[in-house]
Amino acid sequence: MKALIAPLPVGAQLAVVAPAGPPREGVLAQVPGLVHQLGFRAKLYPGCHGPAHLGHLAANDAQRLADLHDALDDPEVAALLALRGGYGCIRLLPGLDLERVRRAGKPLIGYSDLTTLHGVWARCGVPAWHAPMPASDWAQPGGLADASRLAQWLKRGLWVGDEQQAPAPHALSQGQQADGILLGGNLSVLVSNLGTVAQPELRGAILFLEDISEDPYRVDRYLTQLLLAGVLDGVAGFLLGSFSEADNADAVMAERLHPLGKPVLAGWPAGHGQPNHALPLGLPVQMDVPSRTLRW
Repeated sequence: MKALIAPLPVGAQLAVVAPAGPPREGVLAQVPGLVHQLGFRAKLYPGCHGPAHLGHLAANDAQRLADLHDALDDPEVAALLALRGGYGCIRLLPGLDLERVRRAGKPLIGYSDLTTLHGVWARCGVPAWHAPMPASDWAQPGGLADASRLAQWLKRGLWVGDEQQAPAPHALSQGQQADGILLGGNLSVLVSNLGTVAQPELRGAILFLEDISEDPYRVDRYLTQLLLAGVLDGVAGFLLGSFSEADNADAVMAERLHPLGKPVLAGWPAGHGQPNHALPLGLPVQMDVPSRTLRW
């Protein structure tokens, strides 16, 4: 078998970086122990410690960007682990060194605002993990279950023929099979990336979407913007995760997506909240709707 994402040995060093928002008070001190509990070593980069900038950024742009570059360059770092989401990744795009990303080839672990950097990683041909983060998820009640699943994948690696499955049928699902590169993440962040280097090439892709606190009219707005921008024309299929802490948007998604005639697999256990199973991005996958399966 061929490894699509190389396994990390027990004790591998993870670079904990904060390209987006700051952690809540008291949470950062727990992170090294949580990483160790899962079988890895944590190297916290300076931006994790602040000082917070403008109240909503973990540190100023220069520090957060320097942390990313230093983690990519550090030969002892096996993968980059985002501290949390929030907002801020898009501010780093003007200075982000794409050649460093390509050369390092290190997976980036995170979700939510990290959708921006996942788009960059995809453009550079480097896989990533849409997965829970230590300061926003692991320390929450029940959060270690999802973190443990992530750790199992990291230690095992991802191999050709590996499968993941949705737990139950969903009314939004339609169609049979689709093949393509799995891309995407947070819907609202994906829309904000339009026209930037973080906008992934979605022609022939399987597009994964999830979000939080976005009521149906806002989901409608985002999907309509993607439609009008022509972004969804060449998509091979859709994988839908959770749309949590908001009114149900299934009717909007059905009206916007079903007429495209593409396969849709809904109810995927990933997104804000629990469960949030680790999902590899940036790699070829076959999506089989009847069996609710992704096969790499």
